[in-house]
Order: sequence, then C-alpha cells, then structure tokens
Amino acid sequence: MLYYLFEYIENHYQLAGAGLFQFITFRAAMAFIFSLLISTIYGKKIINYLRRKQVGETVRDLGLDGQKEKGGTPTMGGIIIILATLIPVFLFARIDNIYIILLIITTLWMGAIGFADDYMKMRKKDKEGLKGRFKILGQVGLGIIVGSILYFNDDVTIKEEIPQGIVQLADNGTPKIFGEAHKSTKTTVPFFKNNELDYSTALSWLGDGYEKYAWIVFILVVIFIITAVSNGANLTDGIDGLAAGSSVIIVATLGIFAWISGNIIFADYLDVMYIPNSGEMVIFISAFVGALIGFLWYNTFPAQVFMGDTGSLTIGGIIAVLAISTRKELLIPILAGIFLAENLSVILQVSYFKYTRKKYGEGRRIFKMSPLHHHYQKSGYHESKIVTRFWIVGILLAVLTIVTLKLR
Repeated sequence: MLYYLFEYIENHYQLAGAGLFQFITFRAAMAFIFSLLISTIYGKKIINYLRRKQVGETVRDLGLDGQKEKGGTPTMGGIIIILATLIPVFLFARIDNIYIILLIITTLWMGAIGFADDYMKMRKKDKEGLKGRFKILGQVGLGIIVGSILYFNDDVTIKEEIPQGIVQLADNGTPKIFGEAHKSTKTTVPFFKNNELDYSTALSWLGDGYEKYAWIVFILVVIFIITAVSNGANLTDGIDGLAAGSSVIIVATLGIFAWISGNIIFADYLDVMYIPNSGEMVIFISAFVGALIGFLWYNTFPAQVFMGDTGSLTIGGIIAVLAISTRKELLIPILAGIFLAENLSVILQVSYFKYTRKKYGEGRRIFKMSPLHHHYQKSGYHESKIVTRFWIVGILLAVLTIVTLKLR
C-alpha cells in the first residue's frame, strides 16, 4: 500500500525521499523493523489473550525432564507470526507481484489448516486434532494451486544468458547478457556441471511433444515438497525455540537467493538463474524473519508461548514455496537438513519398530525417542543445549547450501 502511495507522490509532487520506496532494500528493512516491533510488542498482548481464553497446551507424558511444567502454556502462538508477517507485507510490498500473492495465499491457507488443528485440540478436547488425511488434503490442495500458478501464469518467467557468438547488441552497443523472459521448468540442482535441471526431461521417453506434459511432473514435485517441508517443520516444533530459530536460518538464506535471483547484475556475476520480479519476495522474507525473531523472544526456554500447528505448518509451507519460487527446491535437503533429519528419524523409528516386531516378535528402536530432538533429551541433554547445537548445524548447512552453487 505505501509503495503505491509514495510512487504516486513521487510522480506528482516530487517529494524528497519518496523515491526510497522504489528500493527493495529500503522496503525490506522497514518490513523487518515493523514485523519485529509487532511480534514483540503486540505478541505479549496476544499471549495474555490466549492465556485468558485458557488456550493452553495439553502435554502428553513422555517421561521427559521439564515436560510437566509446560502444561498450560498458551499455544496457537503462530497467530503472532502470521500477523507480524502479513501486516508489513501489505504495507511495504507490491501486492500485484505474483510471488507476493502466492506467499500470502500460502500463509493464509496453511495458517487456516494449523488453526483448525489447534482449535480442535483445545476446544474440542481432541488430542489428535485435525485428522491426518485432512492435513494432507490441505497440503496437496495448496501444492496444486502453487504449482499451477507457477507453471501457467505468464508473470512467472526466467531469463537465460545468450550463448557467446550470438550475443545481440543493444542500441548503445552494450552486449545484452540475457535474452527475453520466457516460461521454463528449469530449476537449480547442486553439483551438476551447469547447476540446472529441466523437469520436462523426465518425460523425454514419451517422444516428440513431451514438453507439453511437463506441468504434471512439476505440480507433483511441488506437492511433495510442500507436504514434506511443512510436516518437517511440524515435527521440529517439539522443544522451546527449535523450529522458530532453525526457520530463521533457512528463510534468511532463501532471502539471499531471492535477492540475487531478482537482481540481473548479481545473477550474472554469480552465474545464478535470473528470475524477473522475484526480488520482491525479499520484502516478504524480511517481514517473516522479523516475525520469527520476535516470536523467539517469547518462545525461547522457558517458553511463554508455543506456536502450535498454526505456526509450524505455516512456516513449513512458506519455506517450501519460497524455495520453489526461487528455483532452489532441490537444495532443501541440505538447507532444511534439520527438518529432514527430524522427518527421517520418525520414518526410520516407526519402520524399524514394525519390521523388528514382525521378525522378532517385539519392536526395537533405533533412537531412544523420535523425533530426533527427543532422542537427545532422553540422552540427558538440556533442551537449551540441544536447540543451540541444532542452530549451529543449521548455520553450517546454510553455508554449505550457498557453496554448492559454485561446486560443479
């Protein structure tokens, strides 16, 4: 909203300073500050409101130290993250940008699913909350929407370098580094020689004209990534500050990718895929990071509020859509390695338990408890130490993710 207001003021009144709103960096900084203030100042009011409404966490007895003390702590704190993200986005971002529209849809969609789950747990006294099949259905629905828009919308394009030898010259004689914007199903993949992979090649066995069916592969990939990452974030939200802190690292890294991919100069210099208009996502990312950091103010040990599924599912959905939009979704296993480890620990634990029960008559475990962070709790580590070390691992994975772009 403010972007359009100051654009009008600059064009009609030439007011000094109005042009600042044309710069992504300025609007991103303002979005970060506003979201941080909203989440810290108004976050406390929301926590008090949730406490008055007795929206408290029902803790299952898992035999973990300090677990019983968490009973009654307000949950559904993801509302803080959602509000602190969306308000600055509406103020400082270009709402007509297709990527911003997608991220707003994702936030509201996943937030609604998470809210329904938390509401059923709290008000309906149903410990299971929303049935798993309905969560999956919601994630698949979002995947179809996001995948369809990214594939079919004409505003979602990339620009590729013109090969040497056929470089066209602009009117002033300067070489045109990039060609015209065009639709593409190419994405970034680590360790490959040119760092790119086209999803349509998966259907090359169909023969001539296989490219027209590429949307099927693309949408299926989007559905899988959104489902996997949102569930990974949900599983990671098990001890104070772990999910929010890990997400800050992941989202900030995706912010770097979005800024580079949306800037033709840096995209060319760093040999990264140039995605027109994707830089606007930096405003959303800045607001999201500010909201997460502000939420951490109240969520670090001992937590005054839990994000609930309202927050964790939303966080996972946003991270997935950001990665897909910046064409970095195949880097998710590295960048979101914490989420992946939490997911795998549950899958391995359950699979091995069922296998050994069938083979030996009793179930055996790989970990003392899953998800992975509970294994370390059972091993005697204090949750603050576990969270800090997971954050350190997350930072190392973020650095490795950036480095992989140059390892070819």
